[in-house]
Parts: sequence; C-alpha cells; structure tokens
Amino acid sequence: MYCKRHNDNTMIYIFCAPSGSGKSTMVKHLLTTFPNRFELSVSCTTRPPRGQEVHGREYYFITREEFEQRIARGEFIEYEQVYEGLYYGTLRSEIERIERKGRTVIFDVDVKGGLNLKRILGARATSIFVCPPSIEELSRRLHARGDTSEDMIHKRLAKASIEMEDAKHFDILLINNDLQSAFAQLDTIVEKQF
Repeated sequence: MYCKRHNDNTMIYIFCAPSGSGKSTMVKHLLTTFPNRFELSVSCTTRPPRGQEVHGREYYFITREEFEQRIARGEFIEYEQVYEGLYYGTLRSEIERIERKGRTVIFDVDVKGGLNLKRILGARATSIFVCPPSIEELSRRLHARGDTSEDMIHKRLAKASIEMEDAKHFDILLINNDLQSAFAQLDTIVEKQF
C-alpha cells in the first residue's frame, strides 16, 4: 500500500463496488472510526430517497431537470446516466468544501463514476474496489435489503458482473466476505497511509 498525497497534505479515497457489495458500509465505518480525518463527498442523484435517506446526507436528491441544468453550468467534476433518466454525479464544490477543512475526501460512487474520478484526479486519489465474495452472495444481499424491486435486482446483478471486470483498474481490492475482517483490513490500509 502507498500514500498518494497532494500539495495540501490531504488525500482522496474513491470507494466503488457493485450495488450491494458493502461499499457504503465501509465508508460509514471510516467516518465513524476516524471522525476527524474523513468527510464524505455527497453526490447528486435523480433517484428518489430510499428508506431513511436524507437530502444532503446520503445524496443531494434533485430533479432530472435541475441535474441537467447543473451539467450545463459545468458544476460536476464527473457524472453518469447510470440507467435511463437516472443520473449520479460529483459536484466540484463538494471537493473544495472538504479540502478547505483539511480533511480527506471520501467518494462513495458507482464503478463508472469511480473510474472517471480516478482518471480525472490521478495520483491525488487512492481507489478502493469493494468486492462481494460471489454474485450469489450479492444477490442474497440485494434481496435482503427489501427496498428494491425484482426487476431492479436483476439489472443490478447483470451490471455487477460487468463492473467486477473493472476491479483490476483500482489500487486496492477489498473483498467483503466477513464484515469485521473487511473493517480490519480497511483500518490497516488507512493507518499505513496516515
């Protein structure tokens, strides 16, 4: 493992994974374990909130029209139309806001977004791909959530098979088979870099 620093001694971590692999759980673990080191870059999306999600905490939930207006104004460092009419994107202002505090920026993004961020940010960022132990386990996790339709689960599993082929483009592969073991591996990665 190695530390990729830039001029103001802050770092950027990009977490990516197929939906249901546990990347958000890994990110929440870091934010809780190292509360003064990290801050989440909140992404924008046109999808509706799920469960207890709150605007400005998990995502900025905006309309498709507002998202497209922000694209036109150049407010995103990257964005993707993940499914027809469903956008996700990273605001430039989020990176600036967190870096002004001297904290490490964490991105919790889909694989396409992570590859885009890695390409754009280069050596400023460490990219971590959180991988499920198998597609079967990923299917079990998505079904256990209880907040996703069968049709959407089928789409996510098909997409996951493709996304897992991109794992080789990331700096670190973290297999989330056992949650406590994955947390311990992540803590070790972070402690070696600070």
